[in-house]
Amino acid sequence: MRYGSVCSGIEAASVAWEPLGWTPQFFSEIEPFPSAVLAHHWPDVPNLGDMTKFKEWPDATIDVLVGGTPCQSFSVAGLRRGLDDPRGNLALTFLAIADQYRPRWVVWENVPGVLSSNGGRDFGAFLGGLVKLGYGFSYRVLDAQYFGVAQRRRRVFVVGHLGDWRRAAAVLFERESLSGNPAPRRGPGQDAAADAECSADAAGTLRASDGGSCVDQAMAGHLQVAGTLTATYAEQAGQDLATMEGGLQVQAITGDITHALNTANNGKGFSEDGTGRGVPTIAFTAKDYGADAQADLSPTLRAGGHAASHANAGVMPAICSARPGMAVRRLMPVECERLQGFPDGHTAIPYRNKAIAADGPRYKAIGNSMAVVVMEWIGRRIEQVEAIT
Repeated sequence: MRYGSVCSGIEAASVAWEPLGWTPQFFSEIEPFPSAVLAHHWPDVPNLGDMTKFKEWPDATIDVLVGGTPCQSFSVAGLRRGLDDPRGNLALTFLAIADQYRPRWVVWENVPGVLSSNGGRDFGAFLGGLVKLGYGFSYRVLDAQYFGVAQRRRRVFVVGHLGDWRRAAAVLFERESLSGNPAPRRGPGQDAAADAECSADAAGTLRASDGGSCVDQAMAGHLQVAGTLTATYAEQAGQDLATMEGGLQVQAITGDITHALNTANNGKGFSEDGTGRGVPTIAFTAKDYGADAQADLSPTLRAGGHAASHANAGVMPAICSARPGMAVRRLMPVECERLQGFPDGHTAIPYRNKAIAADGPRYKAIGNSMAVVVMEWIGRRIEQVEAIT
């Protein structure tokens, strides 16, 4: 499969799909740091830049067009009228690019707010545009925490297939999701790491302890939240450890951590009283006064900026072990990479005369990205449909 990517960011799609044998034909990204990440990891793939200039792009043959147009605003007022926010217009630009290259498949991602924007009319206009171009479509809200990463990240995914909605629906929908008896999800107080047949290793890669297929379990919705929020960082990339606002001391979690967030007991993962009960890690939005605090699951990663920014952006989530005496600290970039399913150090590239980029642009790029594990699931589902149709 050959694909073109727009609003490429740090290319979650490529990290997910290249192991499947898919090949990128072009990227489209204008932000400096994500563009540097693309050039570092994919020096031979052209970055065509501004997607609004797509009419100037060279010819290419692609089977899939993928992109997540900016989610800061979604104000598609209709296919025949202008837009209040030019960022929202990129959703329609995505459709125009699909019309130019005519791929068999389109994959589009955005925040759940698109479903209610302008009373649903904006999202309806986008879907109507797909139909006008000849694409059948399906859409579904998927949460990354059910695909093998310990991050609560709900996103709308639209999959379109040229000429047939049934193929698109076959990608996103399964028997369990249609029968009224969905596969069991994460229960309150459940120690997923101790019981799950599948987990994530230190790099966030799905693995099976019983020789089975974690990918199959994830696709069936049976994979419990596996651990990715681990910290064996120990300044391995030469970075200074981050500190929370107010000067709280950072205490990195060290040791051989192979399970979920509940292994924050100095890396041991279990209490010292012989009970074997896990000591949970509490994760919460750093400036939301703990209102979204939850054990063993990170809030949604945002495009981290500064402390005075909007509540939905700003600094990365904070964590603290439930064990007495453990200090609160902010997630480190490598942990955020793992929470999105990226390999360690994916954004630790040379940048602006530094051997490793500063934390700020890394946080922003990671928070703006898609979850790799969800994109891999979608890619595998597309492959299955291609094989039987």
